[in-house]
Amino acid sequence: QVPLKPGRSLMDWIRLTKSGKDLTGLKGRLLEVTEDELSKHNKKEDCWICIRGFVYNVTPYMEYHPGGEDELMRAAGTDGTDLFDQVHRWVNYESMLKECLVGRMAVKPITALKGELLLHMSHQIPEDEIVYMFLSLLYFLFYSYDWFQTDSLITIVIYTKQKDMNADLVIVDCQDKQLRGEIIMDDHSYLVEIGKYCNFAVESIGKKKDNVHWKNLGQPSEGHNTFIKRTDRGLFYRKCKLVSKTEVTHDTKLFCLMLPKGTHLHVPTGQHVYLKHIIAGTEVVKPYTPVLPFLPLDFQEDGVHIYLMIKIYSHGLFTQALDHLQIGDYISVSNPEGNFKKSQVQTSEDLLLLAGGTGFTPMVKLLNFALTEVSCLRSVKLIFFNKTEDDILWRNQLEQLALKDERFEVQFILSQPSKDWVGKQGKISPSLLSEFVKRSRRDSKVLICICGPAPFTEQGVQ
Repeated sequence: QVPLKPGRSLMDWIRLTKSGKDLTGLKGRLLEVTEDELSKHNKKEDCWICIRGFVYNVTPYMEYHPGGEDELMRAAGTDGTDLFDQVHRWVNYESMLKECLVGRMAVKPITALKGELLLHMSHQIPEDEIVYMFLSLLYFLFYSYDWFQTDSLITIVIYTKQKDMNADLVIVDCQDKQLRGEIIMDDHSYLVEIGKYCNFAVESIGKKKDNVHWKNLGQPSEGHNTFIKRTDRGLFYRKCKLVSKTEVTHDTKLFCLMLPKGTHLHVPTGQHVYLKHIIAGTEVVKPYTPVLPFLPLDFQEDGVHIYLMIKIYSHGLFTQALDHLQIGDYISVSNPEGNFKKSQVQTSEDLLLLAGGTGFTPMVKLLNFALTEVSCLRSVKLIFFNKTEDDILWRNQLEQLALKDERFEVQFILSQPSKDWVGKQGKISPSLLSEFVKRSRRDSKVLICICGPAPFTEQGVQ
């Protein structure tokens, strides 16, 4: 993020979009935009960007963009979908930029392929597309589903032909006459989604409301029975109830959210979810990494609650809205996302965690997993950077954990310590890290995980 000028906050942008001002410069007209036309609008004072087939005039948004004008200009006059997905796919751009909508991209004429792949047409199709089509066909053959019933139960069977399947890879939501089951396979997922217009009410997963014979499962959704990239599928949200809010430090709280009845969702170690909340009529979305309610060894999650440790910023639009939620209020929570693999830890001997402030949150589950399930680890070290002693999250729990497990060591480093502080002080730097980044033996395999504000992470990587 970059510093914004006064009067350029998210709330200021929301006010501008609701002011009635023409932000497109087209006086309400919607255009069909060709690639050639899009490419002409590539300057700061005239900047159009395409995201998922829709073109937006982002010129008025330049000074409000938290990542700075230069970041937006990387996609000026082009299709910025891939860049957008890399940086902040979770942002609800449709809501944020709806008053900047110029129109749709003009559709190119293409050859429609229906039914089976016709090999005699292969000379018309690029080689990489043929490979992709065959892979898609293979995935279709591997992934399928079936269902059967008794008087009181419905059972849906999904065939994946995959080894090592477990419940953590399955997400199920069964609410409002809709059943949605998603199987996660690395960066792809298989979806079974039925309902919406279904005449059969389901009280809980698999249980019929009435003992009647079903002729079908219901009306399939558009994405039903598909195996595609998770980034192409988009985020799915369910409403979770706030059941508790506990103070952790002077500006950080632990929120406990309860999943709806009929939902099965596990957030894997190292992955995050998105919270979505409507503020002043605009959907705002932010990512957060779930934690455990405390730091014992071998903690087992109940599969019902999600815990989030969130710093409340005095001028933070979203965190202030979260802080004002009352017990019993609801907030939307997405499916998990993230690329972290547990196998990275399971093949390491030394694990070093560098955390800055609330960058500690992804370390919580990782610590629990590493110390309880990875026997090959010789040492686990957390270097925790904060401004003051009052900012240290779960200091007592971390110190107690270090006493319980001889493999674990924690080091607190402060950048603005009081005169009474006797520990290490400073900011992340090569000289400071050189004291702590050491192998347990000369050729041991080391995994280093870093999380914190962008400057902290960049410096740590360097």
